[in-house]
Formats: sequence, structure tokens, C-alpha cells
Amino acid sequence: MQSVIPASLTITHDSIQTLLKCKGNWTIENLSEVSDQLENLTLQPTILWDVAEISEIDSAGIALWQLNNRLFEQKGHQCETIGIRNEHSHLYRLLYSKPFQDSPPPDLPSWLYRLGREAHFSFLGIGAFLSFLGEAFILLFFTLRHPQLIRYRSIGVHILETGAKALPIIAISAFLIGVVVAYQSVVQLQKFGADIFIVDMIGISLTRELAPLITAIVVAGRSGSAFTAQIGAMKMTQEIDAMKTMGFDPFTFLVWPRVFALMIVMPLLIFFADMVGIFGGMVIANAQSNLSFTEFINRLQGALALKHYLIGIFKGPFFAFLIAFVSTYRGFQVSMNTESIGQYTTKSVVNSIFLVIACDAIFSILLTELKL
Repeated sequence: MQSVIPASLTITHDSIQTLLKCKGNWTIENLSEVSDQLENLTLQPTILWDVAEISEIDSAGIALWQLNNRLFEQKGHQCETIGIRNEHSHLYRLLYSKPFQDSPPPDLPSWLYRLGREAHFSFLGIGAFLSFLGEAFILLFFTLRHPQLIRYRSIGVHILETGAKALPIIAISAFLIGVVVAYQSVVQLQKFGADIFIVDMIGISLTRELAPLITAIVVAGRSGSAFTAQIGAMKMTQEIDAMKTMGFDPFTFLVWPRVFALMIVMPLLIFFADMVGIFGGMVIANAQSNLSFTEFINRLQGALALKHYLIGIFKGPFFAFLIAFVSTYRGFQVSMNTESIGQYTTKSVVNSIFLVIACDAIFSILLTELKL
């Protein structure tokens, strides 16, 4: 029979800190003596917990450790922890629904430790996202073999929400972008008497680059954040767990309908943004350069090649795919507290916009190299 190692706490003071070295089994039946020690401590401004030699710990041990840690911090002490193992972190996450914030080893600069820690978590996050994608595509292939499982009604609802109801904000954004581009172009082109080339500037820049990019950013902020918040709220209220219990796969019901809907509406929204943006430019060209609408349209027909318009439309499904998957992935990451909804909704929007801009840059490089 394995012997039980009693819990112990070795206390060491120096001029600036108190070292609390924890050993043994920090389980509920062994904590009375340690609890008495913690109640009668004389502490230095900095407290360093060393938990590397805790051989076994349960929820009572974690609770005692964290309760005293918070009490020390409330009294104005700076608390740090070293020697945290995976089992400590897992149990802490189970109890408090958030990851444990450990402290750097004493001989490592804090900024270097934080840099390495963030890099490590970023690497793990990329792996988790790829795993999410893999699972989603496995379910997609299964669903395509059984078309009756496709949620056509849900796709229609999301098309309405992400497409039709987004038209006003898309119209305002695209119109203002057209106005800004036209106004700034007119100011520069008038210096050379080349006002007519404002049509080329507006037509090519809007249809090829600006309209797809602005539309994607607006959709990421509007629809992507909504996807994350919706799925996060469902996770908090345990609706997703209930779906799994009843045999409904969350990817089939929550992920792919949103992805399909956004990929369908994004090219349509870009086309709408093209039209409104060009109209905004047309208004400014008429007001600032006395370029009539008829002249503008005639010039546009010759200046705007079909390839520029098609390239802008072609980017839409790729942008929509990135936005929908990132936002749903972040929704599934929400933990059982309201703070995490705001945290992961923010991450969803930031990540989506970054990926959209990165994808647009890749398209620009590739298409330029291909002479398109």
C-alpha cells in the first residue's frame, strides 16, 4: 500500500520576499496543519509560492492555495508562483473556468518569460484551429454524402441576417469610401489637368481592392462578432452540450450553415459595395470637376476591364470562409463566464480582420505576378 506523504509548508524569509515551499499531498485530509501555518504568517512584500514538490493535490488543496493567495494580494503583497505542473493547471481550469496565470522562474526576466509564454500559446492556438478545421471538413464530407442533413432553412436565415440586413451599413461604408477616394484623387489630378482619370482611379481601386476589403471588414465586425457571441452564449447555457447529448452535431447545426451563408452573400455584398462606391465617386466627380454622370459612365466602360471586377468578386468567398470559421471557432472557445464572451468576441473580430488583410495581400502579390 502506498504511503501518504503529509502536506507540509516550509517558510523562508529574506530581506525582500517570503518563500513558501509546498510539499507532500495537498489533499483535504492533510491540510489542517498547513492551513494553520498560513493563518499565522509574517510576510515580506513579495511572496513566492513554490509548488513543484506537491506530489498530489485535489480541489481542496487548490482552493486553499488560491484563497490565501488572494488574501495576501488584498493585503498589498505581490504574489508569484513557480513550479506549476499540468495537473495543477487542469484542476485550476476545472474549478475556476480560466487558465492559471503562472509566474516566471526567479532567474528568468519577466518580459522574456511572457514572450515565450505567448508564443507557446499562439502555437498551440494554431494547432487547435487546424484541428477545428479538420473536424469541420470531415463532417462536411459526411454531410455531402447525405444531403438531407444539410440545414437549408438555417442557411436561409443566416443569409437574411448576414446579407440583406447588412446592406445599410455596407451602403454607407462603400459610399463614404467612394467619396474619400474621389475627393482626394480630384485634388491631385486637377493640378495636372487630368480630371478625367478620376474615373479610372475610382473604378479600378474600388472594384479590385477597396470594396472587397471594406465589405469584409464590416462583415467581420458585424456578422463575425455575432457568430462568436451566439455560439458563446449557447456554450454558457450548455445548449451545445445538450445538442451533443441528443445526437446533433454542432458543426452541422452551428458552423457550416454560417459558413455557407456568408460565402453565398459575400460576393453579392461586394457587388453592391462596388455600385454604391462608384456612385459616391461619381457624385464627387460631378461636384468637383463638373464631370457629368453620362461622361463618367462612358469613361468607366472603357477604363474598367472586366478582370478587375471579377477579381474583387472572386475574393469574396475566401474572405467569408476566413471570417466564418474564425468567428465560430472563437465561439466554441468561450468558457462558463460572461467575461470570456467579450474577450473571445474581441479576438474573433481582430483575428478575422487580420486574416482578411493578410489574404488580400497574398492575392495582390499573386495576381500581380500573374500579370492580372
